[in-house]
Amino acid sequence: MDVIPKGKLNPIGAAAKKAGISRQSLQYYLMVGLLEPTEITPTGRRLFDEKSIERIKLIKRLNDSGYPLRAIRELFLEGRGDLKGSKK
Repeated sequence: MDVIPKGKLNPIGAAAKKAGISRQSLQYYLMVGLLEPTEITPTGRRLFDEKSIERIKLIKRLNDSGYPLRAIRELFLEGRGDLKGSKK
């Protein structure tokens, strides 16, 4: 089990800002299964590492290029089952 230092994890608002999308868009990506948070705290806060933020940027680039989110999700599911930024 990898231990990720707490300073390396970003709450949803900060992760969205770093990735260049709105908080609502990131919440939608989570809802439709494009990714999962790296960690969820006992109080329910969703946290994201840098690998997750890079994945969000990739989703945005693909979507901006004309790929529908459904197709992006299918590509990710075919490529690998790990939707989280880092394996726990």
